[in-house]
Amino acid sequence: MAYPSLDKLQKVLTEEVFHYAKDSKKAAGRALGTLVEIITFYAIKSWGLERNVAIERALPEFGNDEITHNVEYSLHPSTPIFTANFNRSTLPITSKKIAKNEALTKLDIPKESLKSTSLLSNDLILRNSCTVCNLQDSFINAYLHQLNKDEGQYSVAKLHRRPFAVFECKRVGVEEGMRKGPQTIEKAKQGAYVARTVSALQKIRLTNGSIGGLIQKNDGSFRHDDYYNLMAEIIASNDPELLSRFILTIGIVSNHGNWFTSENHNKELKVLAQSYDWLLFLTDNGIAQFIDELLFHPVKELEPVKNAFLVSYTGEKGVNQFTKVQISLEADVALQSYFKTHSKVIEGWFNIIAPAGKSLAVLKEELNTLKNKDWQRIHI
Repeated sequence: MAYPSLDKLQKVLTEEVFHYAKDSKKAAGRALGTLVEIITFYAIKSWGLERNVAIERALPEFGNDEITHNVEYSLHPSTPIFTANFNRSTLPITSKKIAKNEALTKLDIPKESLKSTSLLSNDLILRNSCTVCNLQDSFINAYLHQLNKDEGQYSVAKLHRRPFAVFECKRVGVEEGMRKGPQTIEKAKQGAYVARTVSALQKIRLTNGSIGGLIQKNDGSFRHDDYYNLMAEIIASNDPELLSRFILTIGIVSNHGNWFTSENHNKELKVLAQSYDWLLFLTDNGIAQFIDELLFHPVKELEPVKNAFLVSYTGEKGVNQFTKVQISLEADVALQSYFKTHSKVIEGWFNIIAPAGKSLAVLKEELNTLKNKDWQRIHI
């Protein structure tokens, strides 16, 4: 790694980018958190799951819809509705414009449910996973395909309200003179609580210290087994009773100074490892390489990423074009290309904390299996 630690890298960001801020170290820490979210998002996109992604949606607890939790990314059963071409001169592409398509007018969408969002703005800021409107058990999202000199194309899909998987990112910086961030255990508890309460598949601690799985069927009976055996059975199944309210939970943690390593777990990492179905550790080397190649020393093709980052962090409000929600189109194109051409290297940035002995290839296979289920039959 070009820097001794991620905290040293944070100091470089503090001095070179965030010197204007009142608390420049905290500002740099928040930017590092955004970078972790962006790495996660573009990894998901590179795995072919973009048309299933929703961002920061409220997720109800299993069996208790009165309590919801916002998660960074959720993956939902997705049904394509239409693909549309547009002329560049007709920008912005707003939710109201999208809703005028004949395929959506047939749905009799209430005007009050339409979002005041733009998939693509006049100044070419892209809204990732742009929600057009919410319906009772589903919502409509739009996704940009491409934009050339004169024309562009986007697609619209109907996503089921209940996801089949969720991703959450957790990172806490280290304060000066301290071994780890004071909020680390609270962040771990928050993530653990959400991970253990959203899915129909419940974790139970057995007397021998292992973790069992329990899921209730419609007739009131229970299925139980070793947690990961039962989880694998559910994912491979086509049984609506097992799948309809099952959610695969994935956590992404970062910063060795806080969470230690995949081989040396502290309490916080153990709490998360026994709560999420999958816990991935984004290494210091991975984040450092990402920052160095895209922000500090980018090749010409990656200059738009650096520009979008620097424009977003000037101390002015309303200029951010480098977040998981909205990003400059040029930066998005550059990032998609980077993640496609560096896929093997990027996958090496993630250490698998849990399940023990599993690889990232297994997670990708599980997500793809869930994506391709006959969800219309399952959710009848």
